[in-house]
Amino acid sequence: MSQDLRSFVAAYGRAHPDEVVRVAEPVSIAYDVMALVLEYERRRRFPILMFDTVAGYDIPIVTNVVASRRALAFALGVPERALAAEYARRLKEYVKPVLVADPPFRHRVLTGSDVDLQALPVPRYFPGDAGRYLTAGMLVARDPETGVETEGYHRFQVTGRDRMGVSLHSRRRMFEYQRRAEAKGKPLACAVVLGLHPLVSMGSLAYPPPDVGKFEVVGGLLGEPLRIAPCATLDLHVPATAEIVIEGEILPGAREPEGPFGEFTGYVSRRSTEHVFVAKALALRERPWFQSIASGRAGDHITTLGLVREAEILNALSRAIPNVTGVHVPLSGTSAFTAYVSIAQSRPGEAKHVIPIVLGVDHYLKLVIVVDDDIDVFDESDVLWAVATRMQADRDLVVIGGSLGALLDPSADERGVTAKLGIDATRPFGAPFAEKLVMAPDRMAWARALVDRLGRQEDPRP
Repeated sequence: MSQDLRSFVAAYGRAHPDEVVRVAEPVSIAYDVMALVLEYERRRRFPILMFDTVAGYDIPIVTNVVASRRALAFALGVPERALAAEYARRLKEYVKPVLVADPPFRHRVLTGSDVDLQALPVPRYFPGDAGRYLTAGMLVARDPETGVETEGYHRFQVTGRDRMGVSLHSRRRMFEYQRRAEAKGKPLACAVVLGLHPLVSMGSLAYPPPDVGKFEVVGGLLGEPLRIAPCATLDLHVPATAEIVIEGEILPGAREPEGPFGEFTGYVSRRSTEHVFVAKALALRERPWFQSIASGRAGDHITTLGLVREAEILNALSRAIPNVTGVHVPLSGTSAFTAYVSIAQSRPGEAKHVIPIVLGVDHYLKLVIVVDDDIDVFDESDVLWAVATRMQADRDLVVIGGSLGALLDPSADERGVTAKLGIDATRPFGAPFAEKLVMAPDRMAWARALVDRLGRQEDPRP
């Protein structure tokens, strides 16, 4: 299959013409990109946006590539309802990458004083941001001890011609790689990659075992080996179809102010690890695209975060709970803090057993609601109805204090320590309970058909 961003956008546009919007009029890098994303979201739309004319720059900006579950499902080739289950399945099917000798991003390679990050159309997203931010920069590095290569998204604040502040606040692999290199007094050689197929982005968010590189995970999602290529100046590999590659290193022992920045929580965040990245080379495709990921609570920022957590929760629960019928990590919980799980109960105590399993999947999660299989976890009204009518606070709450949480959670302490809550909103197992109102299926089928006919009668179009 095609593994580049351009081919994906073209194919998605052919399949869903209204979901790829080209903006011809000039836009500013200061707030305009984010403002348009927010206006579309206000209208409950999440199209890919292509800004052809960016004032002061000759490189177009593409954003909202991973904003919708429709786009992610299209990338995987499955219906939206099957997205999480198929993603969970493919995450376990590792495929080793293959090497490409002459990738498109080597069309133009700038080094030394020719490197100028400020010449890229790096947007400023919200008025509260400290400056211009690379948000779609996928950081690639190698474990200094094991040699395993990893990839993951981190925010980069452009602070000079060849200098960026970077925050490794997720405290996952990249944080550990940098810590190991710094302990030896060495910089962490790394590359920042922009302009990637959604499946590369989705694979970068997975949690494979420490000895498995994320390029293998991406291969499983693609159903074929990811094509990778060597960097121009580093002993490191990156996706061969990248639009732009910034090669450099994170300095040991250096910390400089970075932020504030509008984070996925919907708040201005001043918390940062304050690491420093120095660029050594800049490699670009011919007429490159600059990919942006809209910040804050925008779907472009958090839809994939929710999807990967759904998949990892499904995989974790499948080892202990036989009848999981649904998992949803909703946008309302910033796709990070909240999870809804539905099960068909088969044993007493099963619902409460779900709670610690889910909380153990990801330290960001801090609220888990477990419901019966007659509740639609993708319908928050349905979930909250179950909480309102099936939960009793003195028997159905599980509270865990002093737990590892998200550093960017504004309600956590300065160390990222938080409390976690599980809610058992299932009917008591094996005990009599009130009967739920349910309409006969044949009458619902009749009603759907009638509404469809009435809708066509009201449609003035030919």
